[in-house]
Amino acid sequence: MNDAAAEDALAFSATLLAAAGALVADINAGVIARGFDDIRPAHGFAFTRMAPHGATVSELADHLGFTRQAASQLVDELVHKGYAERRPHPHDARARLVVLTDRGWSCTRAAEAAAAAAVRPWTAALGERRMRMLREDLLRIAPTGPIRPTW
Repeated sequence: MNDAAAEDALAFSATLLAAAGALVADINAGVIARGFDDIRPAHGFAFTRMAPHGATVSELADHLGFTRQAASQLVDELVHKGYAERRPHPHDARARLVVLTDRGWSCTRAAEAAAAAAVRPWTAALGERRMRMLREDLLRIAPTGPIRPTW
């Protein structure tokens, strides 16, 4: 790779990371503005795995890239705050299923609304056609699987 290509790759990487960071920050701010001020972005990543049918602590740990102990602590926090509850697993008597409560679903809907508001300026800047193309291109290159917070 020549110097110009390396510089382009670095600039692209920095720009994409900045956009992703701004998106997470905007969604988090929108969730807070909608009345969920005791939530942080890692909770939202966990919510995406719990919806729609729940998840075990082990599944959450895998999804988040956390240790099982860290995922268990996050679940304890969400249960304590009223966003999730533990239920018997319908297919495994040894496991517990962590599911969203009504409060958790309300927060999820607030995050969806915040995400829509966060990308609205991008659509205004790029236009609907280019925004759709960007989304399609990112879907082509983005890894599949869990979305893991890096903080």
